[in-house]
Amino acid sequence: MKKIIFALTAVTLMTTACTNKQQTTGIDPANLDTTAVAQDDFYQFACGGWMANNPLTPEYSRFGSFDKLGLNNLEQVNGLIQEIAESTKGQSTKYKGTVAQKIGDLYNLAMDTARRDQEGIAPVQKTLDEIAGISTREELSKVLGAAMDYQLWAMYVDADAMNSSMNILNEYQAGFSLGEKEYYLDNDEQTTKIRNAYVAYVEKMFGLFGFADGAERAQTVLRLETRLAKAAYSNVELRDPQANYNKMSIAELQELVPQVDWKVYFEALGVTIDSLSVGQKPHLQEAGKMLAEEPLEDLKTLFTWQVIEGAASYLTTEIYMTSFDFYGKVLSGREEPSPLWKRAVGIVNGTLGEAVGQMYVKKYFPEENKERMLALVHNLQKALGIRIENLTWMSDETKAKALEKLNAMTIKIGYPDEWRDYSKLDINAEDTYYANLQRAAKFEQEYSLSYLGKPVDKKKWYMTPQTVNAYYNPSSNEICFPAGILQYPFFDMSADDAFNYGAIGVVIGHEMTHGFDDQGCQFDKDGNMVNWWTAEDKAAFDARTKVMEEAFNKIEVAPGVHANGAFTLGENIADHGGLQVSFLAFTLNEEAKPANKRLQTRDGFTPAQRFFLAYANVWAGNIRPEEILNRTKSDPHSLGRWRVNGALPQINAWYEAWNVTESSPLYVAPENRVSIW
Repeated sequence: MKKIIFALTAVTLMTTACTNKQQTTGIDPANLDTTAVAQDDFYQFACGGWMANNPLTPEYSRFGSFDKLGLNNLEQVNGLIQEIAESTKGQSTKYKGTVAQKIGDLYNLAMDTARRDQEGIAPVQKTLDEIAGISTREELSKVLGAAMDYQLWAMYVDADAMNSSMNILNEYQAGFSLGEKEYYLDNDEQTTKIRNAYVAYVEKMFGLFGFADGAERAQTVLRLETRLAKAAYSNVELRDPQANYNKMSIAELQELVPQVDWKVYFEALGVTIDSLSVGQKPHLQEAGKMLAEEPLEDLKTLFTWQVIEGAASYLTTEIYMTSFDFYGKVLSGREEPSPLWKRAVGIVNGTLGEAVGQMYVKKYFPEENKERMLALVHNLQKALGIRIENLTWMSDETKAKALEKLNAMTIKIGYPDEWRDYSKLDINAEDTYYANLQRAAKFEQEYSLSYLGKPVDKKKWYMTPQTVNAYYNPSSNEICFPAGILQYPFFDMSADDAFNYGAIGVVIGHEMTHGFDDQGCQFDKDGNMVNWWTAEDKAAFDARTKVMEEAFNKIEVAPGVHANGAFTLGENIADHGGLQVSFLAFTLNEEAKPANKRLQTRDGFTPAQRFFLAYANVWAGNIRPEEILNRTKSDPHSLGRWRVNGALPQINAWYEAWNVTESSPLYVAPENRVSIW
């Protein structure tokens, strides 16, 4: 199973509001569209002003609250990186081996398009020649084990799902560039258009790399990728942890896929193991058959394409723009690529993320933010505990296990206690940009493989501090909230509880609920994939989640295109749980205050109304039609509009706060509403 990271509590709960100055409501009237009727289209009412004030620019296929905060963070990080890059430029010897040298040189290499245009495809020529030099099928096991640029499957190290304290090697399906199998198999007009454009793109790229037979090679790529895609699991099938965990010995792997000499493969990979977990057996078996059945030259064409694809963003401007024309324009509707500085910062962030994060938190993350977040998290834990205790559909036996898991959750806020060591990463300004990124990829691979067969590092973070996101990791039963997300519109130290519980409070509840969604509920308090449910309770849970799945299946996201309730189920459950849990925590907190203050209307809205406005504003955004279709195929999260208009009609408190009646088009009868956690 590929690592599951889910990226976006009778006690008196401690207040989290600021007491040293006048609190604001945190609600910006400019975000609202008061011409809309809240009860008829809450998303438009709460976010219409924001959408009008933040139109899509040519650079974006989607731009929302997350993206706006991400842009702000990117500008802050760019300032930090630029300062280093300017001070170290031309002085690599003086700073050699320091983090400053590595950040500065990598950023300057990323910004130097003139040099890349002059170098052409020379940086990848050696790899292309190596592929061209493969002369026998017997070489493939060793070649694939050693390859960094091409593969028919992926290998990574992660916690053993059945023994979460130890790391194991995991296999995962790969080898088809479009990512989603539906792009190869569906025959509707839009998908066919994308597939035809993909073939044209592949042909053009082969031409740019000096191949005269690009049209023929493009058809070969499509045929082989389609063969892999047919055998691959769908996104819904990939959500089943049990089906994607298949631990076996190397002897059993050899029997499963005899076309690969796995001893040779693992020697070339540089690992010694006696077992691993195969993620998707049908795909790996098909990949093995391809290695034996397909013409060697066709396999080499596919490997060559994978190298070309992987290098496209790091070579000439023409090659980069050709790639953007397909992935940016055709797939997502973007009109222009991101500015070069944003791409450069992204590369540095992706390569030296924690080194950059250490600078970021020192300058931009006040310690008091961490303290207030901890208080919020503990309040949400208490509220979720109350809701579990009050469940009518769950037995006391299962409740005890659920509460045990909740109380065992590890909480990570802001930044890691220990920073990553980048001393072995070699960044050399004299080398090409591509060569440096190849070494960075090798550094990451060796870092990952260094954990193989060792105990899981519980202190490890899976997001950098500057990231605008959060996650739940079932194998370690932990929730993590990086410093980057702890800002407006998610978190505001000057705002009152209604705002913070509606925004970051729901995010906290969302991540906690992931521990109890349809995937997370299959892992115990220690992160092991074991059943802690009675059969009756699990059946009741499944019946309730089915209501959620069917509710979202009915949503038409574009003409004739419906949301995929099974694919988005986990995130929808987490949104639902986050809302329920955070509203309870907020209500308990408000009940500790005098009644006249609890019911106080500010800026025209009651505290309960402000709670739901704050939640909706988190998902404000504009999106292109192409990206709607793309995300419906590829994103396990519902679209922003439906994280509001699809989620809130399932929440009883929303009806009460906004006086929503049966006349509302969003109305769902009480007996038909989702009720889980």
